[in-house]
Amino acid sequence: MLIHRGGNSMLAVNLFKLRLPGFPLPLLTSLKVSHAHSQTLAIRCLSSSYIAPNSFQRHPPPPPPPPTHGPRPSGPYSYPQDHRNPNRWPPQNQHHQRPPPPFDSHPTVGGRYPPFAGRPPVDTGRPPVADVPPPPLAAPPPGPIELVALAQEGKLKEAVDLLNQGVLPDPPTFFDLIASCSDSKHLDELKKIYDFFFRSPFRADLQINNKLLEMFSKCGSMIDARRVFDRMPDRTMDSWHLMIDGYAVNNLGDDGLQMFEQMRKVGVCPNESTFLSVLAACASAEAVEEGFIHFDAMHKENGISPQVEHYIGLIEVLGKSGHLNEAMEFIEKLPFEPPVAVWEAMMNLARAQGDVDLEDCAAELMTFLDPSKILRSKIPTPTAKRRSGLNMLDGRNKLGEYRLPPKIEKKVVKEQVYVPDTRYVLHDIDQEAKEQALLYHSERLAIAYGLISTPARMPLRIIKNLRICGDCHNAIKIMSRIVGRELIVRDNKRFHHFKDGKCSCGDYW
Repeated sequence: MLIHRGGNSMLAVNLFKLRLPGFPLPLLTSLKVSHAHSQTLAIRCLSSSYIAPNSFQRHPPPPPPPPTHGPRPSGPYSYPQDHRNPNRWPPQNQHHQRPPPPFDSHPTVGGRYPPFAGRPPVDTGRPPVADVPPPPLAAPPPGPIELVALAQEGKLKEAVDLLNQGVLPDPPTFFDLIASCSDSKHLDELKKIYDFFFRSPFRADLQINNKLLEMFSKCGSMIDARRVFDRMPDRTMDSWHLMIDGYAVNNLGDDGLQMFEQMRKVGVCPNESTFLSVLAACASAEAVEEGFIHFDAMHKENGISPQVEHYIGLIEVLGKSGHLNEAMEFIEKLPFEPPVAVWEAMMNLARAQGDVDLEDCAAELMTFLDPSKILRSKIPTPTAKRRSGLNMLDGRNKLGEYRLPPKIEKKVVKEQVYVPDTRYVLHDIDQEAKEQALLYHSERLAIAYGLISTPARMPLRIIKNLRICGDCHNAIKIMSRIVGRELIVRDNKRFHHFKDGKCSCGDYW
């Protein structure tokens, strides 16, 4: 036997050369091998001992097949007709390809080996591992929209945390964040937002800077407002008005008047709104003479005719200084008939000063001019419930709440520098109980806790829902001088800045 690499045609030639015994020549001549059997025989044939593998002798190509319509030729090279095309043989190394790599060398996919054709799966005795799903797509990072949403919900601390994480707001977002800090309890967040704004490329935005001036004045921090004002590259008339009004609201009228003088020095021409802010600063500082000077300068120096609002501003200058009679004489000399707004302002001033007769007179004149005021005043209302004193202390990013205790349990030793003013205790109790009741007012408890729980020389901010009494006003002035701190108390009327034994309201209370 020999190696056969060709096909059934080569097999016929080799068999003819060997002339195997037992096979007659006519039979070999007419021998035909099918195509399937020839391929099987070519793969599985054995090698003879005298022919080396892959070194058999190549023979010339066989002659063309005889015509099918004539007799077949006879001879030593005659062989049955082969239907294979010799030009389409498989390559020589078709049956000598490199075996595939072992099963363990395939990479795993999802914790499993990929299936391999021709090899059954290997039973490892362990349950199949479930395919691990691909990780979900990461959520988009927060942006200005999330900052505005948090600001609208009042979650300013969370908004500041996003700023610390690297969120970059645009100018409208900065404006919305600053506008949400209108309460004094958000002063710390407002300062942090301003620090981010000052480091941003929009720090010269005039509208945002003016909003910062307004919010800092509402929070009672005119020091921060002045810092923003000094850093502004450009200022408008509104910027000056916001500063003067802020000083007036915080009972720092003297600083407001100095701001007005600075405004005139830089060459800014005042207008009608400017003099309204100046008169408010004069009323806060109880500067009666300066109020009349600026009122006369409106027409003489600036050519501005005073309006009703300017006359009301000058009446408040007189009334807040305690000159109620002079205010009534000024009203009688007005060049026009006093409207309802004039008598309403006079009624409020008389009520603040405790002049009941003048308050009733102004109320009658007001209701005479506006009958709707009478209807409102005659509407029966239920008796108001007594509101307990409530204070909130802002310190260390916390708000502590203090209420008046329902019962006095311990008697406090009287101090030498403090004399209780029992006129502000309206309960029908004896003198000793009145003195003890004054010592337990909620604003004093809040200040006491703030002094022992905050660093030294740190300003304390007290928010009170009621009006501070005169005895507490005097006591807090003494406290500010003893401890050397600035105590800022915001009641339902105004800001009180206690420092070095003095109050910004000038004891107007």
